[in-house]
Amino acid sequence: MRAIPLTVTAITAVTAALALTACNNGGSGSSSKNSSACEIGKVSVQVGSASVAPAAGDTGEVPVSITNQSAPCTLDGFAGVTLKAGGTSAAVAAQAGAKADKLKLAKGDSATFSISYVRGKDGDGASLAATSMTVSLPGSDTTQSFPWKYGAVAGKGAADKPNAAVGAFQQAGD
Repeated sequence: MRAIPLTVTAITAVTAALALTACNNGGSGSSSKNSSACEIGKVSVQVGSASVAPAAGDTGEVPVSITNQSAPCTLDGFAGVTLKAGGTSAAVAAQAGAKADKLKLAKGDSATFSISYVRGKDGDGASLAATSMTVSLPGSDTTQSFPWKYGAVAGKGAADKPNAAVGAFQQAGD
């Protein structure tokens, strides 16, 4: 039996350990493609069939779906939603107590969020007679506009403070 000098064995073990350490980042790599924010234009955004509030004081819900059409991206925070009526724009706040989970979307993956609102009285100065809404995704300034066809939105004391809220993103599908 032949003996191998200890120094060669120690150097080989150290070299192997360093190589493994350099390769293993524990899954927390910082590749800009994997950690980039989802952007409108690289994802499709669709407004689904709403549960419309039928009368003033009733609550309605508008679902919004996002499907990634491009490289993997991340949703980290809440969607930005602004309701518009003529020259008035009103930002919709995140739902009180909601927690935004960080979602990673591979190409073809989908996520949803909902906008809940209280129907306002048509012609009331404290209601916003919204005709459109814009949606933006967290970490991106790009917006997409959609018609608002769900009636006036009640205000919290004023039309520019809508009684509406944006829910957290939820993973859709499997």
